[in-house]
Amino acid sequence: MAEFKTNVMRILEKAKINYTAHEYPHGKEAVDGVSVAKLLGQNPECVFKTLVTKGVSGGYFVFVVPVAEELDLKKAAKSVGEKSVEMIHVKDILKVTGYIRGGCSPIGMKKQYPTVFHERCLNNPNIIVSAGKIGYQIDLDPQTLIEFTKGKCADIIK
Repeated sequence: MAEFKTNVMRILEKAKINYTAHEYPHGKEAVDGVSVAKLLGQNPECVFKTLVTKGVSGGYFVFVVPVAEELDLKKAAKSVGEKSVEMIHVKDILKVTGYIRGGCSPIGMKKQYPTVFHERCLNNPNIIVSAGKIGYQIDLDPQTLIEFTKGKCADIIK
């Protein structure tokens, strides 16, 4: 891979966390996660997408789920102690997270929001998530990522 580094990569290096960077062919638009997994030659079970929601309380919550799966909003809300959560609007992603759609990473958001990973991530030796920019992914130990984001695991998919 080229010497290109995203802020996510810089944050991990500063924290002395090992990761492997991946780049896939891309344009300016987001590509669905299953396509990203194929472009990387990876099993979609190991590639996770980062979704941001807003709770009825007004707080924001981050959910990291396998790319081929769908977030269950009821299970997600329960996992963070909210009555309900809803996906934030695409137009709000940059304002809330500092990332654009398709480049949202659980690492390095504007604020550290409560983060929940689907429990299946622990079945994999590595987890692949966005490196904070379309076309770039990082691959690292799931337990390390959960601890670094102060996250937790729960069953949050349909």
